[in-house]
Amino acid sequence: MLSIEKYQEEFIKYLEEYKIVKEPKGLYDPIQYILNLGGKRLRPVLTLMSAEIFNVDFKKALNAALSIEVFHNFSLVHDDIMDDAPLRRGEVTVHEKWNINTGILSGDAMLIMAYQLFENYEATTFQALAQLFSKTALEVCEGQQYDVDFEVRNDVTIPQYLKMIEYKTAVLVGAAMKMGAIVAKASKEDQNSIYDFGRYLGIAFQLQDDYLDAFGDPKTFGKQVGGDIIENKKTYLYLKALEFASNQDKDLLIDLFSKNLDDNTEKIETVKSLFSSTGATDKTKAEIEIYTNKAFSVLEKLNISNDKKELLKVFGNNLMSRTV
Repeated sequence: MLSIEKYQEEFIKYLEEYKIVKEPKGLYDPIQYILNLGGKRLRPVLTLMSAEIFNVDFKKALNAALSIEVFHNFSLVHDDIMDDAPLRRGEVTVHEKWNINTGILSGDAMLIMAYQLFENYEATTFQALAQLFSKTALEVCEGQQYDVDFEVRNDVTIPQYLKMIEYKTAVLVGAAMKMGAIVAKASKEDQNSIYDFGRYLGIAFQLQDDYLDAFGDPKTFGKQVGGDIIENKKTYLYLKALEFASNQDKDLLIDLFSKNLDDNTEKIETVKSLFSSTGATDKTKAEIEIYTNKAFSVLEKLNISNDKKELLKVFGNNLMSRTV
C-alpha cells in the first residue's frame, strides 16, 4: 500500500498522459482545461487504494480511476452552469471562459469519454464497471435535481436532505471504491462492503463540507466561507437550527434565508450565531461522527488484513479532521 500522496502523484502522472489533442479544439480544449484545474483527486485515489486493498497492483485500476475523475469533472462543468458559478478551484469556470453551449457540449463529451475508459478492461470487468457507473451516474443526476428542488422549498426534512447528499456526493465515493474492488476481482460481498464504507464516508464528508462552509478557516478552506448562507442553501446546519430554534429565532432564520443581499456580512454572522446557539453546530459534528463510525463498522465485514482496515480508518479520520 502506498501513501495517499503517492497515489495522488501516480494518478496525476497518468492524467497528464491522457492528452486529448483532437479537433475541434472548441470541444476538447475545455475538457483539458477542467481536468487540469487541480483538486484533491479524492475519488480516483480511492479507486487505486481499493484495488491494492484487494491485492491487485493499483496500476490496473488507473483507467477506472480516470473514468471516475472525468465523470466527476463533467458533473462540475454542468453544475457550474446551473449555479451560474464564476469560479471553480479559484479559476474561471468553463462556461465563463468559453460559453454555455461549449460547457454543455464539452460536458456531454466527457460523460462519453468516461465510459470509453472501461473499454480497456476485459468483458466481465467492463460489464460490472459499466453497470455500476450507469446506476451511479443516474443517482448523481437525481441528487442534483433534489438539490435544485430544495432551493425553493421550505419543508425539506433531515431524511430528505441526507438522501440528497447521499445521491449527489456519497454514491460516487462508494462507486470509486467499488470500482477498485471490481478491477481486483474481489468477492461480491467485499465489493458491496467497500461500497458501503465509501458511501457512509461520503455522507460524513459532505456534512463536514457543510460545517466548514460556515465555520472553516478562509485561509485553508479554499472557498468563500459562508457561501451556502449567501445562497440560502438548506444545509444540515440550517435544518437542525430550525428544529431546535425558538419560534422567534426560527422566524428570523427563515426570513434571512429568503433574502438576496448585496452585502452579506451581517447575515452570515447572524446565521452562524443562530447555528451555534440552537445547538445545530454540535448536532452536525455529532452526525459527522455517526456516519464516520458507520463507515468503520463496515470494515469488520471485509475479508482483508487488520493492517489494511487500520489504514482505511486512518484515511477516514484524516478526511473528517480536514480543514479544506
